[in-house]
Amino acid sequence: MATGEEILRIFPDYMRQLWREVSDRASQLQEIRLRSGREVILVMNGDERYLSGKGQVVSDIRSAVRVTGQDMEAILNHICDYSVYAFCDEIRQGFLTIPGGHRVGMAGQVILEENGTIRNMKHIRYMNIRISHEIKGAADLVMPYLYENRKLLDTLLISPPGCGKTTLLRDMIRQIADGNRFSKGMNVAVVDERSEIAGCYMGCPQNDVGVRTDVLDACPKVAGMMMLIRSMAPQVVAVDELGSEEDIRAVSQVMQCGSRMLATVHGESLQEIMEKDFLRDLVRRQVFGRYVMLERQDGTCRVRSIYDRGFRICYGS
Repeated sequence: MATGEEILRIFPDYMRQLWREVSDRASQLQEIRLRSGREVILVMNGDERYLSGKGQVVSDIRSAVRVTGQDMEAILNHICDYSVYAFCDEIRQGFLTIPGGHRVGMAGQVILEENGTIRNMKHIRYMNIRISHEIKGAADLVMPYLYENRKLLDTLLISPPGCGKTTLLRDMIRQIADGNRFSKGMNVAVVDERSEIAGCYMGCPQNDVGVRTDVLDACPKVAGMMMLIRSMAPQVVAVDELGSEEDIRAVSQVMQCGSRMLATVHGESLQEIMEKDFLRDLVRRQVFGRYVMLERQDGTCRVRSIYDRGFRICYGS
């Protein structure tokens, strides 16, 4: 769980008093939206709140303090340890991961190479600071359904945006790697394309992903899955947010190599997933042994249903 000290460390010293009340409510904080010349927006427990000029969390945007371009530059310099050039590779991808596993997404003026690829970004005037909340035990409910005869099943997590799928996946990885009452620990390889699962900072996971887990950070899923199969001999491969036919081909190769697969995909229902073009072949061949469906109800994220490979309900409705 994020701590108040981690939140304060995001900001330069001269700003920290302004952010004191927000840091005291770190457990509720999900996002900090900063836009040059615009109001500071906070997402707390799924609701939008604002930061006032007196450092108070308020519900009226008219009371919100506005962040300046100078403030944005100061924050960027601070999170880059006053050496922005050293972080140009990360900035080019549009985000930085900072201590605690929190992710700072960025937007501004893009600088292109002659071939049209992105070389760097300057005049960063927009930031989305996503607060990492590691919840150990988040997967306790689903773990009994992920095994048959003490063997792990290939599993697909299905979730609308913002329903905690990455949090659930992270804890599944931890419990599978450490071992549990259903099976001994397994070697897990994680392709963490957007640094959200392990939350690596300088290559070191800020979240607990288990003692037998290897992480390939900030690497595209397709290349990363094949690289880990060749280099780390994993028993399980885990990735977040499948979204293309190339992803699916890589998943199929992982399974053909004998590794189990843990993956997530955006979706509102099992029916929607079954109709996605890039997933249709995997669904038809029933390659996943379990489908875990998440939902948000009354502001709370929860597991709605778990299905077996034949789409029969194992849990829920």
